[in-house]
Amino acid sequence: MNEAGLSLSALEWEALRLSLLVATVATLAGLAPAILLAHVLARRDFPGKFILDAIIHLPLVMPPVVTGYLLLIAFGRQGPAGAFLHDVFGLTFSFRWTGAALAAFVMGLPLAVRAIRLSIEAVDREMERAAASLGAPPWRVFLFVTLPLSLPGIIAGAILMFARGLGEFGATVTFVSNIPGETQTIPNAIHALLQVPGEELAVLRLTLISIAVALAALIASEILSRRAYRRLNGQPTPRPNTFPYG
Repeated sequence: MNEAGLSLSALEWEALRLSLLVATVATLAGLAPAILLAHVLARRDFPGKFILDAIIHLPLVMPPVVTGYLLLIAFGRQGPAGAFLHDVFGLTFSFRWTGAALAAFVMGLPLAVRAIRLSIEAVDREMERAAASLGAPPWRVFLFVTLPLSLPGIIAGAILMFARGLGEFGATVTFVSNIPGETQTIPNAIHALLQVPGEELAVLRLTLISIAVALAALIASEILSRRAYRRLNGQPTPRPNTFPYG
């Protein structure tokens, strides 16, 4: 393969930039809700808890196209949430990169919640009770005891959500279509290029980039999680599996 074959076109660079933007925004927006939902599922018992758990993880088992269609109904310009957000805050999701970020958020949230929940459940509850017995209110126990001790799972959850955002296709293309420069992320660009004869090299380039970025994210998740555990415990410590299907 010559040098020209290795270089990315302007359209491919734009797809890469948009993919990184969408995944980053989805992760930053989803981290706080993921932590709160994980804490509720790990530390609270209430009627309907299993229903909340099922709803959170529903995007993992539903066809992504169905998720994208539901987002289009709810957050399209004529949808209840979409019309409200547009009229009140000027936010538009349908056929915009913000909609791609919303789709990545919805698809990645279950992965982050599961990873963080496992990490919270691994925290010794006696430490939380000890802090509470010293007069610390629940929010201080959460912020200064539970949250720091759950840091490895939070890091892993954030990176898994980022990696999921990079690879999201079905919900994204259904919700915001495949518009070059606006909603055409790397998976969408690969799908579009597969329909064009003679674009095999472009498909290969974007495929290799997708593999490299996803692999780097997973390796970074593992390294950061191990470092966080060593920092918290003073030595390497066996940790719970934070991957959703492991």
